[in-house]
Amino acid sequence: MELFTSILALLSGLAIFMYSMKMTSGGLEAVAGSKLKGVLQKLTDNRFKGVGVGAGVTALIQSSTAVTVMVIGFVNAGLLNLHQALWVIMGANIGTNITSQLIAFDIGEFAPILAVVGVFVVIFTRNKKFKNIGEIVTGLGFIFISMNIMKDAMAPYASDPRLTGLLSRMDNPLLGILVGIIFVNIISSSAASVGVLQALAMASAGAAAGAGVIDLEHAMYIIMGFNIGTCVTALLSSIGTTKMAVRAALMHLFFNVIGTVLFTVASLFLPIAHWVELLSPTDVARQLANFHLVFNLGGTLLLLPAGDLIVKLVNLAVPGDESEKEGQQYLKYLTPAMLRPEFQIAGSSVYTTAVTNEVKRMLEKAAENVSRSLRAVLDNDDKIQEEINENEEYIDYLNKEISYYISHCLTQELTEEEAMTYSSLFKITGNIERMGDHATNIAGYANMLQNKGLKLSEIARAEVESMIEIIEKTVKILTHNDGDDIHVRVAKAEQKIDDMTDQYRLNQLDRMKTGICNGEACVIYSEMLTDFERLGDHMLNIAEAQELVPEPIVTPARKKAKNEKQA
Repeated sequence: MELFTSILALLSGLAIFMYSMKMTSGGLEAVAGSKLKGVLQKLTDNRFKGVGVGAGVTALIQSSTAVTVMVIGFVNAGLLNLHQALWVIMGANIGTNITSQLIAFDIGEFAPILAVVGVFVVIFTRNKKFKNIGEIVTGLGFIFISMNIMKDAMAPYASDPRLTGLLSRMDNPLLGILVGIIFVNIISSSAASVGVLQALAMASAGAAAGAGVIDLEHAMYIIMGFNIGTCVTALLSSIGTTKMAVRAALMHLFFNVIGTVLFTVASLFLPIAHWVELLSPTDVARQLANFHLVFNLGGTLLLLPAGDLIVKLVNLAVPGDESEKEGQQYLKYLTPAMLRPEFQIAGSSVYTTAVTNEVKRMLEKAAENVSRSLRAVLDNDDKIQEEINENEEYIDYLNKEISYYISHCLTQELTEEEAMTYSSLFKITGNIERMGDHATNIAGYANMLQNKGLKLSEIARAEVESMIEIIEKTVKILTHNDGDDIHVRVAKAEQKIDDMTDQYRLNQLDRMKTGICNGEACVIYSEMLTDFERLGDHMLNIAEAQELVPEPIVTPARKKAKNEKQA
């Protein structure tokens, strides 16, 4: 009965510990806001900044797994390349050590004060920011209270030969690492798992002299196993995403496995445990926290220069790229995995960027079809008509899929700004789809001219060349983001399209009066001018809606070049 009571107390303490960590992490993330996610993509232009950002963000939200899942989301959406992702992941491993360092202070006597103050703030304040701060303080207080519960639960068994005999076997590297991998996946947190070991160390410290249950030499391999086991969540979150995102998840695993192998081999020849013990000879809990830090910091310093090799390794493990799908209709940045609950932690910026990048692809395909259709009026053939039809089917597919994901995003809890962003993207998608429809109409006119054996006059053909030029120029303004005045520039282009349409109609009347233009060809040409004029309207609508999108519609190729430069 006594054993059952102790086990129940241990599990209760563990449950409170895990919930407290979640409360603290959630409060910290809420206080920090979505700006943290922006930092990840903006301050990773070199490896040292990337490591620093990864460590800082992880220290703030207290979850390396959350940061890694966030990074996978960014890679999936095209926000980060693999090199940038690797630096952040390395930093996340360092930042996760703050919890074990705090626990090692063992301020259990003051923990109830923290908990009470935090609860009072949560209950009696209406300010959301203060409530989040209250949750942070409450969570910290309960973390230390739970540590005391677990320590007291284990204290009666600190000198039990069965327990000490079991733990003494952990000095076998493979067994210790395996136990660590299994245990951290049960707990779902490397920081919480280290906390359990620290509770065990604190329990042994209160036992009879010389009866220590666990020491660093036995615990170090278990801690290494924790780091490998914590990669499972990130690997699971990458299932169903792009190959780049899967590679990012594998980098997390490879980095921790390589670091564990290096430290395991080094520990067989060097007294690493003894060196760490010298930093705090009488405090086993602090020794465990220090080893956790030394292991993660040392692994990062050792592997930081080998970043390119790790990237090459994951590219070999997951060969090929998304271009293998060319010829198929597919989404490049949006994946079903992004709809899963565990991906929510990546934040709305990931979804916004992924949707925006898919919209970029849709706009490029619509622009290609407009240019093709106008050129078909000049020189039509079966091949160009087939390309136009295939592209139109692809545009319709993207419109349907993007609309589905936008609809899903709109059902989530969003800020007013985020809701406006998704509404704008939805409007842009609709206008791009209508651009595709007008391109199909123009392609139909090309077919009509060909089937009836009609040709435009040389003057009309020159006008069509001018139409192609202004359309391509306007699309380039939309897709290449060469300045902040996109709306103004597109508005000027749209006015020029209107003026050209009016002038070309007058020119057509003059040709009809002089008999230069065939009557039936004139009717077809007049319809084409209507589609030309409406294309300008839709591009202006896109420019207006784009002002409410945080990241302008720039081409993926341009974005890729920017990322490669940053790496």
